[in-house]
Amino acid sequence: MQTVLISIHLIVVLGLIAVVLLQRSEGGLGLGGGGGGGVAGFMTGRGQANALTRATAILAALFFTTSMTLAILSHRGAAPRSILDGTGTAQPATQPNAGNLLDTLRQNQGGTQTAPAPAAPAAPEVPQAPQSR
Repeated sequence: MQTVLISIHLIVVLGLIAVVLLQRSEGGLGLGGGGGGGVAGFMTGRGQANALTRATAILAALFFTTSMTLAILSHRGAAPRSILDGTGTAQPATQPNAGNLLDTLRQNQGGTQTAPAPAAPAAPEVPQAPQSR
């Protein structure tokens, strides 16, 4: 249903763009900078202007309707949730190395081995300056 409505919405949008671009500019600089729109004489009669105005109004109403329907459909699919409803898989804070991802993965796989603690880093070697004689 939503895919069909999106397809209709896109067709309406393309039609609305086309109808708006076909309308003759009434004032302003227009596209040419000096005078009028780019297509002189095309659909310039008063009857065509009324038809384009009516088509614009109909397409705008369809655009509004499909937009609101899509918004309602997308909101209906999203049910409200509470942040208190979690999965319950939080680790207790008293567990040693609770932040160690490797230990956590090993415990989940059944092995209770812990990684050996890293050795204390050796003191950096200070280079001896040559002494003058």
